[in-house]
Amino acid sequence: MNAKPPLENHVSSPESRVFSHVDTWVFDLDNTLYPHTSRVWPQIDERITLYVSDLFGLDGLSSKALQKYFYHKYGTTLKALVDEYGIDPHDFLDFAHDIDHTDIELNASLGQAIEQLPGRKLILTNGSRKHAENVARKIGILDHFEDVFDIAASNFVPKPERRAYESFLERHGVEPARSAMFEDIAKNLTVPHELGMTTTLIVPKTVDPFRESFEQEAVKTPEIDYITNDLAEFLRQYALPAK
Repeated sequence: MNAKPPLENHVSSPESRVFSHVDTWVFDLDNTLYPHTSRVWPQIDERITLYVSDLFGLDGLSSKALQKYFYHKYGTTLKALVDEYGIDPHDFLDFAHDIDHTDIELNASLGQAIEQLPGRKLILTNGSRKHAENVARKIGILDHFEDVFDIAASNFVPKPERRAYESFLERHGVEPARSAMFEDIAKNLTVPHELGMTTTLIVPKTVDPFRESFEQEAVKTPEIDYITNDLAEFLRQYALPAK
């Protein structure tokens, strides 16, 4: 059983980079801009399992096991299916993201905090643009973002591969040393930090039973400048300019 993420509120590294120099704010989407109570990821995960089941003619348990094998080996199930089986990635994404958005709640507090950040705001996701826009619109934050860089924009190379970040930086003309990255999976922050970005890990306030434990850990490494379980409050305390 997963343990409760060991974090009360916000944690910073003694060597953490500050935000005063940041003019570009980069956010992951899933499990970063919304809590797991929104029930977004469990639905996507279930749809991916169903896709694998239909593709290979497997039962549910076998499909789930194969899906997780793909995830751990390739970074995403999609990359495995594209590289090894030549599937149409757009069909996969449309199928995986055909979900119910009912439990996604408007987050006015987060919207206000993101709106007040000085500079550009971008979403960098391993999902699709359509999915990101649908979710961000429901949260009430879509209009605060300049653009979405999705998995198709990176030619289906997912985070945490270095090429995904480099493609993003080049496409949008982002100077990494003047940018900040917010992510919910620790390994996805290693390359951004190496490139010079200020990094923040988002962890859940309570255990998400639908995700693996390593995806929820408040990992304290040199590559992670900050850890928080409340993004909106964190932005207000650490990122917004002093009045």
